Amino acid sequence: MMKLRRILFVQYSDPALYPPLEHSSGIFVERGWAVVFLGTGTALNHNLHLPSSPGVRVERIQLAQEGWKQKSQYVVFIVWILWWTYWWRPNWIYASDPLCTPALWFVRKLTKIHIVYHEHDSPSFTQAQSWFMKTVFKYRNKLGRVAELCVLPQQMRLVEFLRATRRSGPAFCVWNCPRLDEILDSNSSQERKLIIYYHGSINGSRLPAQLIIAACRFNGAVQLRVAGYEPPGSVGHMRELIALSAKMGVPDLIDFVGTIPLRRDLLHIALGAHVGLSFMPKESEDINMQHMVGASNKPFDCMACGLPLLVTDLPEWVSTFVEPGYARACEPCDPDSIEMELRWYLDHPDDRREMGRRCRDKIRQDWNYDTMFADVLASVENG
Repeated sequence: MMKLRRILFVQYSDPALYPPLEHSSGIFVERGWAVVFLGTGTALNHNLHLPSSPGVRVERIQLAQEGWKQKSQYVVFIVWILWWTYWWRPNWIYASDPLCTPALWFVRKLTKIHIVYHEHDSPSFTQAQSWFMKTVFKYRNKLGRVAELCVLPQQMRLVEFLRATRRSGPAFCVWNCPRLDEILDSNSSQERKLIIYYHGSINGSRLPAQLIIAACRFNGAVQLRVAGYEPPGSVGHMRELIALSAKMGVPDLIDFVGTIPLRRDLLHIALGAHVGLSFMPKESEDINMQHMVGASNKPFDCMACGLPLLVTDLPEWVSTFVEPGYARACEPCDPDSIEMELRWYLDHPDDRREMGRRCRDKIRQDWNYDTMFADVLASVENG
């Protein structure tokens, strides 16, 4: 009888915040692996959950507030990782953020357990002012050199990671795409009203006031459906957008459905819409914001539901989504530019539906996690 293979997912954050963790753990379970997640709670009021599965166990410790309690909790978290590693004896550990790298570097030195390091968000070294964060970055680079596999969601971030860590071993770029079984047939209505859909964190760059101004010009023919949560620093933004639409005479413009705990339910909400929204800031010093094509799940999720996209007119987004015919682009700080693209989608329903069909086909053929993750899976299972 084959010995049960075990993989331990570790992140000093809430694993439900990262769709790739849901996807990769599901793939491992389907291949006969046992999966355990070690994570924390979060300061965000997001109410997101990983789906229950007989092959997945999720363990979390409550996230402490800032100060000495949080520092003490971090020490507890490190000890917790070491204890689970000793007691459960996983074949592989799947690490997901820099804050867990100090513990896992020692695990890698003291045991024969193999490690995948999958960095979803690249850290900013210019913000590493404290001794603690400088130490974390040092161990992140060490683990980046010695881990059996490294994974990043975007090619330019991967290039920077290899430069910073001086890694020479296997490394993969895996886009944050949906799984094949998440592709859904559209059931959007054929009525004259155009429904624009957005899900994710809610802030001024993703849902700008200019979008509301442009949509209100259609006097009810355009509606905005929003699912998500407001991160710290943006609390109250949704309320401001709703107040703006009411002030402009379209109080029913925004259909805010709040946070949807499970991805499968979130995607079904997208089915009733016509166009998916994926705006990005045009200027940012954050490497994650500069290079989000592939790393952002939003456009791919919408495409899996048959929704063509409205994106920012950034060169990388235009070449990836607009030129192949999956999207139209606008200037998100210009209501006139947004209005022009919304009007095109409203006036060309047949072309819009054809774009949606191409979107769904592209996800099925190439841009799905089952395909993107195949090389990582093969390396783990053959390692």
